Amino acid sequence: MTMPPPDLAEPGPGGPRRAAPLRLPVAAALAVAAGVALLLALPPYDLWWLAPAGVALLAAAVHRRRPRAGFGLGFVTGLVLFYPLLEWTRIAAGWLPWALLSTAEAAVLGLTGLALAWLSPLIDRWRALWPLLTGLLWVADEALRDRAPFGGFPWGRLAFSQGDAPSLRLAAWGGAPLVTFAVAAAGGAVLAIAWRRWRRPAAPPIAGYAAVAAVLIGAPAAVPLAAPAGPARTVAIVQGNVPRLGLDFNAQRRAVLDNHVTATRQLAADVAAGRQPRPDLVVWPENSSDIDPLRNDDAAREIAAAAQAIGVPILVGTVLRTDNPGDIKNAGLLWMPVTGPDLDQTYVKQHPVPFAEYMPLRSVARVVSDKVDLVRNMLPGDHAGVIDTGALTLGDVICFEVAYDGIVRDTVTSGAQILAVQTNNATFDEAEARQQLAMVRLRAVEHGLDSLMVSTVGVSAFVDTEGGVHGATSFNTAEVVVHKMALGGTRTLATRSGLWPEAIAAGLAVVALAGAVPLRRRRAMDGKSGDDTSVEER
Repeated sequence: MTMPPPDLAEPGPGGPRRAAPLRLPVAAALAVAAGVALLLALPPYDLWWLAPAGVALLAAAVHRRRPRAGFGLGFVTGLVLFYPLLEWTRIAAGWLPWALLSTAEAAVLGLTGLALAWLSPLIDRWRALWPLLTGLLWVADEALRDRAPFGGFPWGRLAFSQGDAPSLRLAAWGGAPLVTFAVAAAGGAVLAIAWRRWRRPAAPPIAGYAAVAAVLIGAPAAVPLAAPAGPARTVAIVQGNVPRLGLDFNAQRRAVLDNHVTATRQLAADVAAGRQPRPDLVVWPENSSDIDPLRNDDAAREIAAAAQAIGVPILVGTVLRTDNPGDIKNAGLLWMPVTGPDLDQTYVKQHPVPFAEYMPLRSVARVVSDKVDLVRNMLPGDHAGVIDTGALTLGDVICFEVAYDGIVRDTVTSGAQILAVQTNNATFDEAEARQQLAMVRLRAVEHGLDSLMVSTVGVSAFVDTEGGVHGATSFNTAEVVVHKMALGGTRTLATRSGLWPEAIAAGLAVVALAGAVPLRRRRAMDGKSGDDTSVEER
């Protein structure tokens, strides 16, 4: 990583004036580099060590700038990060939703640039606060992006870049917010090392910042992680694949169902022949039966035949119709081998995706695109996805819900012994699938539960409580994977603490922003009196 050279104090009538911010072209280049670094830190690139570097580059770009310039530079970083990161949304929804979503995410990151610029006087006064303040602001940024607009979209969190990093283990103590804090604070420490200027004698030495960065990046490797203490259960995931990728897969929904039925029947034959152990549960992905089996006898017979062949319950990802033709539900439905569908053990997705599974501001959006009415109205569920299969209690979350801290935690605290993520990546690409798998890895560590992700087309895999991936499938293939999963019961500190780590960090960020007000006023007054001790570039 190339960082700016040491600042040089500028002469002034009362002695040396504080150094100016970096020249705007240099700052803009750093903002672009920050976006590139943050992008490459995330799947499918997985260069996790670039995440602190990206944080440091953005912080360097906005330091000592006016807040509006900080917003602009943060927005540039966001555009460079989110447009390629979320490019897979264009495959399913077209260029307009992709552009709107990416721009909205970039605007929130712009607020982080603004906030970092606002805190410059505080950082200049107490340089040792740079790592802490950077960490707090990134947690606050992600807290906002997780919730707004339209319920939020948490893609691109620093925590989701740390699947192979020591910092992933911090998820067991404070969830994704603590992992993000550690990564961002390490970036702040790296910048404090690289940003050299004249310091007061009391300022902490460079060695102190280096130690902070080393501890934040490497020390989490020593964090102990407890393995689930419960008995093991054998679970099979079925990735049936689709006839071909693309939006038209819905027109081929019977073929998709048949693929999963055929794969399950083959698994039953392999079990009977001794080639595979008998599972206690079979999990199909989201949209494995896009035909509602509660209203379509053919689909019901196919699923029943598969369940009877394997002789154990199947969790079927299905779309349930309602009496209103425009309303649907995205559900995980437990199908018993003898009695059929168990309606008491059904989970309905709680967080449908705006503009993909329901259309906010439909009348307004219709003016922009004539494809708006292709999006049906997906009704949200009203309870956590806890499903008692008999052999185990499964915690089900569907597709993008794995990105939301609260939905996953509610599932765990409601009694889940393992976590299952049912997803359908047929309208996206492998990059999106690997981004989701990174989230499953974090959730497994965060809550100390063995987890799985099962997709129609891949990537499907099992994940242990240290974030290790087992039996990962290829993309766009038909595969069945059988794996033993230990049942969990002990709750991690992250599970018990819930929202508190994020709330405390966001609250402290607000306090810091308020604390910078007197220093900024003093600078403004000094500037008016001709004794300005700082130089800011517009």
